[in-house]
Amino acid sequence: MRIIIYTGKGGVGKTSVAAAAALRSAMLGHRTLILSTDAAHSLSDVFEEELSHEAKEITNNLWAMEANVYTDLEENWGAVRAHIAKLVALQGMDEVLADEAAILPGMDELFSLARIKELSETNKYDCIVVDAAPTGETLRLLALPQTLSWSVKLLRRADHYIIKPLVRPLAKFSPGIEEMLTPEEVIVALENMLKKLKAMKKLLADTSQTTVRLVMNPEKMVIKESKRALTYLNMYGLLVDSVVVNRVLAANSGYLEGWREIQQRYLDEVTSDFTPLPIHQAPQYGAEVVGQTGLNQLAKDLYGEQDPTNIMFKQTVFEITKHNEEYKMRVCLPMLDRKKMRIRNTGSELVLQLENQRRIISLPAAMTGYKPVKANYEQDYLVIQFAKINTQIDPKNQENQTIAETQEVEKKQAESLENNENINNIYSEKVVSEDLEEHEISR
Repeated sequence: MRIIIYTGKGGVGKTSVAAAAALRSAMLGHRTLILSTDAAHSLSDVFEEELSHEAKEITNNLWAMEANVYTDLEENWGAVRAHIAKLVALQGMDEVLADEAAILPGMDELFSLARIKELSETNKYDCIVVDAAPTGETLRLLALPQTLSWSVKLLRRADHYIIKPLVRPLAKFSPGIEEMLTPEEVIVALENMLKKLKAMKKLLADTSQTTVRLVMNPEKMVIKESKRALTYLNMYGLLVDSVVVNRVLAANSGYLEGWREIQQRYLDEVTSDFTPLPIHQAPQYGAEVVGQTGLNQLAKDLYGEQDPTNIMFKQTVFEITKHNEEYKMRVCLPMLDRKKMRIRNTGSELVLQLENQRRIISLPAAMTGYKPVKANYEQDYLVIQFAKINTQIDPKNQENQTIAETQEVEKKQAESLENNENINNIYSEKVVSEDLEEHEISR
């Protein structure tokens, strides 16, 4: 099974590029499905076919579908939505507004993206091409499962330790309390939804199956957003295996010749910044790229005789290794602005924060007791070194050494790491709690 996700800034032509790749894949004999998860569908317009929530055969080996956000939302969030809407309505809000307030932003598109996992398990297709939402929306969707995971865990703990032993017995004597309690079916629905999202995230991070392709135009703002997207996608563990530069003006473009010269400067920038990723170019056509004839021409211009389902660039996006009682984590983050990266260790999790994007990495059980002590940025990789902080109490002084003294030892060890002369070391910016430290990467 091969999964290819096309994304890019809105208006760059990613739907046409994705459709062309899907058509080319089908012509090469791969059973191919193209799925649009963008809320503003345009796949029907590109193929000049009426599409729906069900896969429709376009031509031999090619099927297409446009995810219905309302169907996916009701299937995954219906029970939860009804309960939240009920609680909000009890506070006096209009029922219609309460129903809308029960939907988290971006959740409709997220469930459409989660359908990829279900479709991949049907064994009906060799390749799934995804026409995804614009980059900003796609990045927000990748972070949402982590947010939901935290919320579900919090709700489950509250239900287990507070609601069941304390509140539910009181509810027998007060109908008003009963209405406020979270029904068991809502908890189950939340956990089932979380399992689906985790499975989807695991599939997307499987670089042997799934890759992302960035579509852009040779324009300043588009290129800058694509650079940020490349860094963010790698931070979330997704492999970008190529980029597509669309709508490139040909030589002797008449009154557009001045614009073509500007494009050439930006094409040089793309080559410089995105190498070694393969870069495919498509020209600016004299007519709209719609229908199978136009898409077939676009596919030829992009890929020639090449199979678009091939993984075009292989790279280790994320790995953890052990050497001499120390662990090293390597995260591929091309074009990283080190000033904007923050690293926090929260017990068994490591949080990478880059501007408004955040990834929470669950550390293996074997790394219990290890903390990040150094970080280097080496050849597009953020390399984080973990060491076991020695806080053991000396048996000779066990009776006299208090917990506070133990914490003081740990603090001094952290300070010694901070004062290391290596300019690439992580240094502790502030201690929030005994197991939560926030760091930044220095030059």
